[in-house]
Amino acid sequence: MACSAQIKDIIACGKLGDLIEFSYPIGFSHWGVYVGTGRVVHFAVADENELQRRFRVHILEKVFPSCGSILLGRTKIHREHLTHVPVPKGAQIKISNGCHHYPASSITDMRWRLNALLGEVLDYNLLSQNCEHFATFVRYGVAVCNQVGS
Repeated sequence: MACSAQIKDIIACGKLGDLIEFSYPIGFSHWGVYVGTGRVVHFAVADENELQRRFRVHILEKVFPSCGSILLGRTKIHREHLTHVPVPKGAQIKISNGCHHYPASSITDMRWRLNALLGEVLDYNLLSQNCEHFATFVRYGVAVCNQVGS
């Protein structure tokens, strides 16, 4: 994996609540929240039946390689290892706590928000409820997205 050195750096330096940015070469980023031991909580594809999975894998992700899964409109807050988060070739993975101008919440508050949302299935909305909104809400208590305006 091309991002293995970046992932090793995150595992070595990351702290619970750090914002993880998966910066795609096409000009936008996927966001998650680091929770330790190489794991991140982020928006992932919601539970799907076999027909939905085939449609996503064989059509949407072929036509839209970097964002086919979000076009389904449903997302699930999911915890997984950084190496399992699907990213396109050329993506950069880094801790990006300095992109938003808010003070970080306490670890207790971040952990509470993470636990409250983990496993929830939500409607995806690019303008008001996307992965960056989720990650910033967990870290700051305020849902903002610099990519689409707030």
